[in-house]
Amino acid sequence: MNVKIRVLSVGVLFFLNGMYNAQKTKTDTAKTKDIEEVVVLGYNRTLTKPKDVSANTTISAEVMENRPNVSFLNSLQGSAPGVTIASNSGSPGSAKIDLVIRGISSLSADTEPLVIIDGIPTGTNQFRNLNTEDIESVSILRDAAATSIYGNRGANGVLLVRTKGGKFNAKLKLSYSALTGVSIMPKNKYNIADSHQLLRIQKNNGPSSLLGATLTDQQIADYPVNTDWEKVFFKADVTQQHNISATFGGENTSVYSSLGYLEQGGLVPNTKFQRFTFRNNITGRSEDKRFNYTAIIGLGYSKRSQLNQEGNSGINGNVVQNPLLGSFIALPYIKSGQYGSGRDLFNAIGTASSAGGNFAYVLEDVLRGDQSVFGKFNETSVFTSATTSYKITDDFTLNNRTGADLKIGNAFSGRNPKGYLSIVVASTSGIEYGGFETISNSRELNFTTVTSLNYNKVFGEHTVGLGAYMEYNKVHFYGSSQTQNGLDPKTFAIGAGTGYIAFDPERDIYVSTVSANKVTAGALSYFATADYDFADKYGFSGTIRRDGNYRFAPGRKWGTFWSVGGRWNIDKEGFMDGSFFDMLKLRASYGTQGNANVVAAGDDTNPLLLATGISREINVVGNGYGNTPGYFLNNMANPIVQWEEIKQANVGLDFKLLKNRLEGNVDVYQKNTDMLYYNIPSSAITGQYNYRGNYGSLKNEGVELVLRYNVLMNKDYKLTVFANASYNENKITKLQVPVTTGSLLLEEGGTINEWNLVPYLGVNPNTGNELYLDSNGAVSEQALDKDRRKTGKNYFPKYTGGFGINSEYKGFFLDALFSFQAKFWRSDNQLSWALNPAYMRAGYNVSADLLNAWTPDNRETDIPSLSAPVSGITDRLLFDASFLRLKNVSLGYNVPKQFFNTNSVIKSAKIFVQGENIMTWTKWRGYDPEGLGTFPLSIYPNPRTFSLGVNLEF
Repeated sequence: MNVKIRVLSVGVLFFLNGMYNAQKTKTDTAKTKDIEEVVVLGYNRTLTKPKDVSANTTISAEVMENRPNVSFLNSLQGSAPGVTIASNSGSPGSAKIDLVIRGISSLSADTEPLVIIDGIPTGTNQFRNLNTEDIESVSILRDAAATSIYGNRGANGVLLVRTKGGKFNAKLKLSYSALTGVSIMPKNKYNIADSHQLLRIQKNNGPSSLLGATLTDQQIADYPVNTDWEKVFFKADVTQQHNISATFGGENTSVYSSLGYLEQGGLVPNTKFQRFTFRNNITGRSEDKRFNYTAIIGLGYSKRSQLNQEGNSGINGNVVQNPLLGSFIALPYIKSGQYGSGRDLFNAIGTASSAGGNFAYVLEDVLRGDQSVFGKFNETSVFTSATTSYKITDDFTLNNRTGADLKIGNAFSGRNPKGYLSIVVASTSGIEYGGFETISNSRELNFTTVTSLNYNKVFGEHTVGLGAYMEYNKVHFYGSSQTQNGLDPKTFAIGAGTGYIAFDPERDIYVSTVSANKVTAGALSYFATADYDFADKYGFSGTIRRDGNYRFAPGRKWGTFWSVGGRWNIDKEGFMDGSFFDMLKLRASYGTQGNANVVAAGDDTNPLLLATGISREINVVGNGYGNTPGYFLNNMANPIVQWEEIKQANVGLDFKLLKNRLEGNVDVYQKNTDMLYYNIPSSAITGQYNYRGNYGSLKNEGVELVLRYNVLMNKDYKLTVFANASYNENKITKLQVPVTTGSLLLEEGGTINEWNLVPYLGVNPNTGNELYLDSNGAVSEQALDKDRRKTGKNYFPKYTGGFGINSEYKGFFLDALFSFQAKFWRSDNQLSWALNPAYMRAGYNVSADLLNAWTPDNRETDIPSLSAPVSGITDRLLFDASFLRLKNVSLGYNVPKQFFNTNSVIKSAKIFVQGENIMTWTKWRGYDPEGLGTFPLSIYPNPRTFSLGVNLEF
């Protein structure tokens, strides 16, 4: 509560200060009809759309506003070509969102794009503390002409996020928006058995110890208990957000200020996210307009409660700790809600946590959160930026942008001593006090400063633009963690340090652990740009950049990256007079980028902080054979390791026709990655079986298309349809040694992470066993590793895109957005539990599909015999996870202006209802086909959300 009050107090202080400093207002005399569409490029460079040579897409605030998403990335899905966005978790505030631009360009290095907010690069791809309602636009840069200016950080594409600002000579405008809604579970198609179905399956093939094997057919039909554990472990929850903002401006000062609050409940009990934000953006200029400045501050505070699965995949298959798995396998013929506390449960079942379906009761206890297994995370963020520019002469401008992004994180996780798991562990260990608490703290400061000198001159029909830049980046990170083992249930409180049991040296119990980590990272760059235009017909753009990175050894620290691009505005040619084209532009570019982040970062992790010792030999102290202390090589130095290199070619065509009613663009690209960073085999005599280095190449190539057509344009009614689609194909063109990880294969000539499985042919109608195709092309009832073969399939979509409508009629509006991803395959290991009779015999629930299992009287079926051996290396459960989703629908009414007069407090009003993730069409049987991971086991479902909102202006 104290933090909440402080954030709001600081927000009010800045809010009032901005109002006080604003100059008196005038009426803005600018005529909007004379304003051309502006394209925002890197380092605050702007061009009009006809003069741009790059492949980029700008998404406006209207696409993202009033959407119940914590991260703006979720709102971008389906809105831009060449961009794959997949949420791997629906947990409130999760950072598990994959963002890929023009395909995966590395095997093991980081593949997330660089994200720039108001000119300042962010450290990690998580934006839970950025209020989407503060965003003015997001520009997605895709080709080398747009991204090479970012050198060794732009290899995977760039997102430029601009927040809102005020306008000069504008009256005070206050805005308030509110949204409230409910999130519900999506449906699955696993056909999980109810109590009668499971008892019947147990009777058909279960051991005598299982309940179904002891009951008659009539007893099964009359069995009185039928618990739906999905309804026990999941629930609908409320989401709400409130935002208030003010914009105003005088002759030489303008201000945008906002306060925001977001609360999102989770589908699983005791998961939740809350966020408070404040932003103050001030823009000013001198009387002579030669000096301009912008000062930005954004404050955020968020707290979230999460399941252990969010950060610990090791318990995904743990039946007594994982409610995401428990909703499927808990026995429906036992009652829920039998025990009120962990102590009551222990008194009833003792240490038999799994026997007889007891794990369901343990999972109920786990979901008591703070009273059992807890995970609480707080984050405070401070974003500041100051931009200045001074026009030395009419042609030369000196610019500087300096900013800092500070994130302070605190986490409290562990087991309350009152929970069942703490009690049972203490009992089996022979100690009095169980439970543990881990407190983790982190501080990360990203500092950036960019100074440039820009020259712009018009010589008749010739326009020349030159720029020289220097950029310096520095990151400071500090993290610490402490774990207390042994907690007193009478006095323990989360995060308070109370209830800690002292270390017992005689029995060597209640041992605490501590750790700390400190990293300082940096990069220095200098670069130049050149732009040339002749008569608005022909244009040229070039960039050259020199980058230095702390990660690599001397002689490899520096790299040079460049790009060239050109355009031909065909519509400006004389032979186009009278053409139905309003704009027709051909453009092409080629360039290079680097990827210095050679180790892929996990969620919430800054990739610049990783791989600090890859070029250095590292020795450590540890225990060897017989637990004997020793000193050994931990990392073999590779002084010639360097960043990956990407070369990209792009050809595009932009067009407008039919009096600007139809517009669009098409791009064709090829992107080649060389010097791939991965494990290179080495002799075991070194003590290392491999070392990290550069070897190998891969290629991405594809096509992107965007169309927008204004079907109806009238004062009373409007209708616009839009669509975008992308195709991307990747191929490994060079790799020293094939790499196999489980059922995934990396091999020269194949795709990234190609599924390597034994073909499944169905059920033998004579025996009920599974049938496979062996390596000799013969049908077999046994699947062996040698029978695996490349499928040509992976889990990266070849086709992505979206389409929809924007419509309006006399104040009523209806907007709809569909998104799709196609031609990607995922292995459903969640279904492998549900279709495996062995799990039924072990005392878990399964799919009712097993009622159709092969028997001598039921030979024509796709379900093997309940006694048949089951292989885990076949493509039986490899599914095409392609989907079409009704991503968002918004229906509302803009109250006509005539309802408000000059004396009205309210100047405009909009009311609306909307839905997010409304419907999904797919062959995938799970909750959600979305996600670029290999397996769906224990994935927190993305919710369907329906909400009601209002926007008011005063």
